[in-house]
Amino acid sequence: MANFEKFKISDVRVSFPSVFKKAEYNGQETKYECSFLLHKEKHAAEIAQIKEAIDECAKDAKIKTPPAHLVCLRDGDEMDYDGTDGHMVLKCSSNRRPTVVDRDRTPLTEEDGVLYAGCYVNAIVGVWAQNNKYGKRVNGNLFGIQFAKDGDSFGAGATDVSDEFDDLEDL
Repeated sequence: MANFEKFKISDVRVSFPSVFKKAEYNGQETKYECSFLLHKEKHAAEIAQIKEAIDECAKDAKIKTPPAHLVCLRDGDEMDYDGTDGHMVLKCSSNRRPTVVDRDRTPLTEEDGVLYAGCYVNAIVGVWAQNNKYGKRVNGNLFGIQFAKDGDSFGAGATDVSDEFDDLEDL
């Protein structure tokens, strides 16, 4: 592992969270992961810090500018997902389960239902460069997430249809 940078990002939306169980692709378990949406204007300082860390890590690992699809920070305007327009998207993962806490720092579980795609979080993340037999790229590392506030949910979540039923009389 080449040079490593770690930082806190605040008040960002989370997308595709697999932080309580490892993500699965084609039936194979992979890593704990999620993406963070950083608003290009509101988070300009954090984005600049991440870009600088990416450049430094790549330089230290002797990687000439890797193609965009091999870097953990991507331009959301070039992606076709809900909520990415006007944002930079930072994808992070970890082999170890990240710390996931509520606003008061109490641990959260999946069953709590607090963390979901579209909510706002604070996160501790890092970037590191990979230059080995598996390729040359700059990856995002996920250490922890703190729920900050609710946001509009991405994708189709559970829909409450209880009001659509009629009251039934007792038999």
